[in-house]
Amino acid sequence: MDQQLLINILMWIVPLSLAIILHEVAHGWVAYKLGDSTAKDLGRLSLNPVGHVDPIGTIVVPGLLMVSGASFLFGWAKPVPVMFHKLRNPRRDMIWVALAGPGANLIMAIAWVLIFKISIQFMAPPSISYTFMEGVMIRGLTINIVLMIFNLLPMLPLDGGRVLHGLLPREIGDNFAKTEPWGMFVIVALLATGILFPIISPLIEFLRNTIFNLIM
Repeated sequence: MDQQLLINILMWIVPLSLAIILHEVAHGWVAYKLGDSTAKDLGRLSLNPVGHVDPIGTIVVPGLLMVSGASFLFGWAKPVPVMFHKLRNPRRDMIWVALAGPGANLIMAIAWVLIFKISIQFMAPPSISYTFMEGVMIRGLTINIVLMIFNLLPMLPLDGGRVLHGLLPREIGDNFAKTEPWGMFVIVALLATGILFPIISPLIEFLRNTIFNLIM
């Protein structure tokens, strides 16, 4: 394997794995705190990546993007099961469960910049270790911001769709919920045609630069 490709994979694999796994664990943990123990009972609150791996979303898609030298990396873990009817207040608590995943990504985005800021105190800028940590930080920051914004799009089955469902009046929300079977097809179409990223890229760049500049 080409050395540069190997380094690139190593720079991506840890921040990507943590971003998608902790996103799902956060959903399950908040659901557990709000009355639904389904994820906990199934062992899905563990950080063991084996239980969260989706063959396509966690391995195939990110792997193909890395090998092809894509300018961005995208992936997903096996969704953590949440039984919304078991929540103490399903319509309200659905919102908090949905926001937990993007919230975890925001915390991780900030954490990667903080880790970089602390670690470079012990490294000289031209060194290999400095360059490697800088690469990991940039990827960790970017991956988490992309996942946060993408998942907050107001479309089912994304987290933003769950939030919108919980905020809408009951009758309108129930009608909106009927769009979920078609939502993934729309999302895939937006990604495949390249329509989506030009729309959300300015917000991604703004948040990424804001977090970096505030911390560094």
